[in-house]
Amino acid sequence: MSESLPGAQVVGRIGQVLRAVSGAMPRGIGTTEVARATGLARPTAHRLLSSLAAEGFLDHDSKAARWHLGPELYLMGSVAAERYDITEIARDHVRALAEETGESAFLSARRGDETVCVLRQDGSFPIRSFVLYEGKRFPLGVASAGLVILSFLPRDAAERYLAHADLKEHYGPEHAPDRIRERIEATRSAGYATNPGLLVQGSWGMGSAVFDAAGQPAWALSITGIESRFSPERRPILGRLLLRHAHALSEKLKR
Repeated sequence: MSESLPGAQVVGRIGQVLRAVSGAMPRGIGTTEVARATGLARPTAHRLLSSLAAEGFLDHDSKAARWHLGPELYLMGSVAAERYDITEIARDHVRALAEETGESAFLSARRGDETVCVLRQDGSFPIRSFVLYEGKRFPLGVASAGLVILSFLPRDAAERYLAHADLKEHYGPEHAPDRIRERIEATRSAGYATNPGLLVQGSWGMGSAVFDAAGQPAWALSITGIESRFSPERRPILGRLLLRHAHALSEKLKR
């Protein structure tokens, strides 16, 4: 593998492959889908997948022809959780948001230029949105969690990101840089982000940033639901609730 994909290039491609498999959990993903998601040639994708499986980082279900995250990643993740995992601290806040709003509530973590959903709690309202689920990744600026984190990054960092991110191609004209800048300003003014059905028509979301000990937006609490549940009268109430829980969680993380 190292002979045909030298140096840092192979590391980047391995990262792309692992993220593609992670984003498809728990159902798994086929080789062709991995190639499509990463932009790699299918033989290259298959070679990387097979090499990762040989090291225990992936599992291959030969009957279903699908790849899954493997036991080595589980073991590494258990160790890394001691430093990065805040789900146990955040769980009460996610549960409270679901109970108090009736909507599905989430905790998402920033990982580089993406957010990853790490915790979900469904509320009592019977109609739910399934745009977001545990393991789902979105680029910064996409969905309420990604927008609120991007909005509270230092302005120069947000501008550098928007200068190279190509969100419009994959997520539509509402994700052009100028439109995202408008939503960043609205988010900074309100304190929380709103996604008015930009990913799936009729599926709304709202999010608030959770800050680490250095004051950087490292996580987000969010809720999603159908459009009728996010009326103009209700949105400020939901926003204040999100901000209250996000502030309380941020304070806990400083201790």
